[in-house]
Amino acid sequence: MSFEEYLVALLRPLGVYDLREGTINRGELAAYGVQLDSREAELDGTAREMNLTTAQDFGLEMIEALLPYRPVCETAAQRRAALAALLRIGGDSFTPEAINDTLRGCGLNVRAEEGGRPGYVKVYFPDVAGIPEGFDELRRIIEEILPSHVDVTYVFWYNTWNMVARRHPTFGDAWAAGLSWYGLAIENDGWLEDPA
Repeated sequence: MSFEEYLVALLRPLGVYDLREGTINRGELAAYGVQLDSREAELDGTAREMNLTTAQDFGLEMIEALLPYRPVCETAAQRRAALAALLRIGGDSFTPEAINDTLRGCGLNVRAEEGGRPGYVKVYFPDVAGIPEGFDELRRIIEEILPSHVDVTYVFWYNTWNMVARRHPTFGDAWAAGLSWYGLAIENDGWLEDPA
């Protein structure tokens, strides 16, 4: 239904206006309807951007402007999830579960585990072999999120030949799995397990 039709349907029950085609009243409603129809897409876009779960562009930028740092993300979906995590930071965000939820605000899969002694945390990047791109910015964000009294150790993982050989005894097996040389190097399958 166009806005002209909507306005006619809205005013018809009043019985005060002559709303037949070709009348001045109908022409005025048609002019209003054209303008409202042309603004509908803009209003729909604004409504989409006002909601964090649907924002894709300037809505995400406006939320990021409220925060002291921006998440390191590539897609709009990752940005939405990261911003939601950053917005959940509160005074009770110091349990391991809450810290891990908050660290998702960095934009990568980051996981923190308590170390062997009090006040010590190990931070892992399970999806990234080696040092993640933009690590300096990630480190700054992580250290602002974690309580200041916590000692943070960053743990990076690399595929060793033993780990690769466990999953693919021959290069033919790796080729059959569709892995390139680079894919073989970054493949993550149980990376926390002891490779020995």
